[in-house]
Amino acid sequence: MDHDTSPMPLARVPRLALGALSGLLAGYAALTVAELVSAAVRPESGPIVAVGGAAIDRTPSGVKDWAIRQFGTNDKLVLQLGILAVLTLLALVLGIVATRWRLIGSLGVLAFGVVGALSAVSRPDSTSLQDALPSMVGALAGAGLLYWLIGRLGTPRHRTMSTDSPGAGPGRTARTGTDGAHDPSVSSPVSPRAASAGWDRRGFVLAATAAAATSTGAGLIGRALNGSEGQNAVASRKSVVLPAPSSPAAPVPKGAALRIAGISPFMTPSDDFYRVDTALVVPKVDATSWRLRIHGKGVARERTISFDDVLKMPLIERDITLTCVSNEVGGPYVGNARWIGVRLADLLQECGVTAPSKGGPADQLVARSVDGMTIGSPVEDVMDGRDALLAVGMNGRPLPFEHGFPARMVVPGLYGYVSACKWIEDIELTTFDAYDSYWVKRDWAQRAPIKTQSRIDTPKPFGRPKAGTVMVAGVAWAQHRGIEKVELRVDDGAWHEARLAAQDTRDTWRQWSYAWDATKGNHTLTVRATDSTGEPQTEKRTPTIPDGASGWHSVVVTVEG
Repeated sequence: MDHDTSPMPLARVPRLALGALSGLLAGYAALTVAELVSAAVRPESGPIVAVGGAAIDRTPSGVKDWAIRQFGTNDKLVLQLGILAVLTLLALVLGIVATRWRLIGSLGVLAFGVVGALSAVSRPDSTSLQDALPSMVGALAGAGLLYWLIGRLGTPRHRTMSTDSPGAGPGRTARTGTDGAHDPSVSSPVSPRAASAGWDRRGFVLAATAAAATSTGAGLIGRALNGSEGQNAVASRKSVVLPAPSSPAAPVPKGAALRIAGISPFMTPSDDFYRVDTALVVPKVDATSWRLRIHGKGVARERTISFDDVLKMPLIERDITLTCVSNEVGGPYVGNARWIGVRLADLLQECGVTAPSKGGPADQLVARSVDGMTIGSPVEDVMDGRDALLAVGMNGRPLPFEHGFPARMVVPGLYGYVSACKWIEDIELTTFDAYDSYWVKRDWAQRAPIKTQSRIDTPKPFGRPKAGTVMVAGVAWAQHRGIEKVELRVDDGAWHEARLAAQDTRDTWRQWSYAWDATKGNHTLTVRATDSTGEPQTEKRTPTIPDGASGWHSVVVTVEG
């Protein structure tokens, strides 16, 4: 009995693998060519950034909040890696599909280019259809490469079966005699090479290598060109010399910064300051070409100012604590810094703006960022006498790019999503009835004053301190109201008043400490604060949506004997 020694089932396996490799190379080419083209358009038009930004815009607020809780400031990196993982999988699948349906696989690559193009032109900061070019040109390059590489694999030849040649058993082919007549007595095994007509290993390897090298070169050039675009911005920041403020911040009072291991520093270093925004690529704006336009309802004198104009204005310096609305009870998205800038109220008054309480027609200030973000702030809060700033400096230096260089808004007492516009380029006066800003469209509240909160920094959750005196310490904040009292409770016992550090201003957080006589066993430590109006921090737990989390912060520790 003849056994089926046909190599065809095995021949299909490497062909599918080579198809998958072809798909991967095509996807790689599409992304690198898009990177190169984006250098001629703008870095934010690249497909990864465009699709990632579109994903952020369309993601429900609850999911965004979950991502921030799970991944912190790495949420954008996780998103980009996720997009790359999905694209890699799809490229592999399209490559395999193309081994049988060559044109369909290539059209699949083009389809994803269309998705990237639509995402790019739908972004809030998109001002031209040119934003679609990187994705489309990259997809064309990838589709063409996939079609070409699959062509190098040839077309599978089906073996000749015994129904066609009675003398040809499984795994054998019939031969003809010298006179051209069929000779069923002579047969030979089908070789793996004959299983796929036109299969040229050497040619495919050379083609794939050339494609990978060319794609890598395109990507490196694109990355270099995109990087050079930001060099002018970097140079402009290096050249900035912040003038001495006409109203400097008072020295931090002695005793405002406690020397307790594990407590948050009173002043947060710029490198450690939290960053929560939607920008996948940090905008790098050249200060020499930056402009801020002030216009809208109730603006008697529309104005456009440059960065040099700002530096020539009277600057004030203030210590202000900022808090993100995504900060959970006990969370890390709060920080204190020394800011320098121009009073927003002065800018608005120079443009003829009147506060609503004095008859002004606009009750909302909409700030727009260079990346298309819109943030709406109550005009009354900006003009009520608090130190609301158009800030240009942070902790004695020009703003870092991650925190809004060349200019941003800082408004004490309001959560960042209704006040802290970074990379600002436009201020429009309007009303809350007439316009919903970015986050309000996504179910967050129009107005969001910061809630009174307190946090235990030390001991850490599930810590194991030794029995005896344990220093419990942390921070409390109620910006623009100030903190009057902090209390600590052990398990379900009585509340004990903690020792407050000296207060800097009512716009900054306040450190506190309590010397706890810890006894062996498991214990729950709970903290609550009272603001300067006498209003205690509420025990009621609420999520961050729609206007900030509330509740008491607790940690569980095990005291060892």
